Amino acid sequence: MDWSAATWWWVLAGALVAAELATGTFYLLMLAVGAGAGAVAGHLGLSLQAQILAAAVVGGGATFAWHRRQGAHPALPASSNPDVNLDVGSRVHISHWRADGTARAAYRGSQWDVKYTGPDAPAAGEHIIRAIETNRLLVERA
Repeated sequence: MDWSAATWWWVLAGALVAAELATGTFYLLMLAVGAGAGAVAGHLGLSLQAQILAAAVVGGGATFAWHRRQGAHPALPASSNPDVNLDVGSRVHISHWRADGTARAAYRGSQWDVKYTGPDAPAAGEHIIRAIETNRLLVERA
């Protein structure tokens, strides 16, 4: 069985996708897109040098574009990232604040320590969870 150059590009793209699934490194997926471009160039009958150039330009360009996008949108810390911690953004009712800006509140069936992180003085009422540090809710006024 004689495989064409395009077949080898598709095998490489599949291996890069498998490696991305195993490691979670999204950059490998961008390189797999480049290998796909090399395969398409092979199907078009372009020379090996043109296939490599297509794979390098598309894969490198996609990797560069993803890197730029990630730099423009840095990830939030896990304690305040609603994609990681589903409690961030939820509401909690605080009935009484201590002088040091802390309180105890019932949330999700248990008592939590609460710390106020807003710009003004804490007051009783509805608050929004902005982050969670260990077993302490960091809240702001709703």
